[in-house]
Amino acid sequence: MGFIKIYVHCVWTTKNKEPLLCKEIRETVFSHIRENARAKGIFIDFIGGYLDHVHCLISMDTDQSISKIIQLVKGESSYWININKLTKLKFEWQNDYYGVSVNLKGLSRVRDYIKNQEAHHRKIPFQVEYEEFKKHIGF
Repeated sequence: MGFIKIYVHCVWTTKNKEPLLCKEIRETVFSHIRENARAKGIFIDFIGGYLDHVHCLISMDTDQSISKIIQLVKGESSYWININKLTKLKFEWQNDYYGVSVNLKGLSRVRDYIKNQEAHHRKIPFQVEYEEFKKHIGF
C-alpha cells in the first residue's frame, strides 16, 4: 500500500464573474461545500474566496483526480445554491478552473492567502489579479 499526500490549490469563479457571493451567502456555501466534500471522501483543508470566486486547498487521495473533485464540488454546490434559492437569479459556476500543486512547506502561506481574500481583494480586484496571472503563465 502506497502513501500519497498531494495538496492542490484550486480556484473557480461564478459564471461571468458575477459578484453573487456576498458574505452571508459565502459562509453558508463554503460550509456546505466542506460538508458535501467530506461526505464524498474529498478533504478540503481550507476554503475561502470573495464575491465572485472560490479558493479551495484540497488534499487528494490516491484514487482521486482534480477534474473529478472539481466536477463533484462545483456541480453539487451550484445545484444546492439554486434549490435553496440563495441568489435571486439562477446560480452557475464558470466552466473552467485553476489548480496548482502546493509544496508541503508552503501550506501555511496558501492557507493565509485563502483566509485573507476579502481584505486582499479590497486592495487588488480579482479581475486585475487574474489578468496578471494569465500574463505570467503565458495564457
